[in-house]
Amino acid sequence: MRTLVIDDERLARKELISLLEAYTEIEVIGECSNAEEAIEMIKEKQPDLIFLDIQMPGKNGFEMLEELVTVPKVIFVTAFDEYAIKAFQVNALDYVLKPIDPERLSSAIDKLNEEPAEVVSEEVQNEDILDSEDQIFLKDGDKCWFVTLKDVRMFISEGNYVRVMFDDQKPLVLRSLNNLEKRLDEREFFRANRKYIINLKWVEKIETWFNGGLMVMIKGGEQVEVSRRQSSKFKELLSL
Repeated sequence: MRTLVIDDERLARKELISLLEAYTEIEVIGECSNAEEAIEMIKEKQPDLIFLDIQMPGKNGFEMLEELVTVPKVIFVTAFDEYAIKAFQVNALDYVLKPIDPERLSSAIDKLNEEPAEVVSEEVQNEDILDSEDQIFLKDGDKCWFVTLKDVRMFISEGNYVRVMFDDQKPLVLRSLNNLEKRLDEREFFRANRKYIINLKWVEKIETWFNGGLMVMIKGGEQVEVSRRQSSKFKELLSL
């Protein structure tokens, strides 16, 4: 697994690189001391994994991730304590506290085999279709998440923003529902009406509704109306 180490402290980088030598599946292909350098190296070398410090001069680790088109797997390496990490509500692959405990590092690396191979930024502008195993990077204020698309129940348009509904979270991101629809696999995500895109795997129940429309019950109790215009397509898609 091609890996970059990103940390503004040279000794911290050297220590981590030394510890990673014990893992034959990890190949360190470079190291960076700041976000700008890392962004360029990620574009050039396309690593599978990055070990990323949060606090760095200039852009911090979260701000750096926002600028990436394709985001590799991320393990944060930080001096923040556990409570500070939870405050950010980071849902990356994992985080490791400094000074690095070799056993904790091993536990983080073990998770590499548990995650989907590709992580895709919410800011991606190309037309690659995302499937349910892809991940998106979301940032709403100071809170950041890596979210697997299969865990997203629905997307809700709110003006120029989209609210992303997953678990008990509902961050608001600058994105149009129309552009988002182009990126999603239509076999998995359905445009129910002008405001909602729903994850078909989260549909629990369907009822007939007014004026030839349908009412869809989503697991967890939410209800979304499928417009009359979209109902025939919805029925065809689900073979109703």
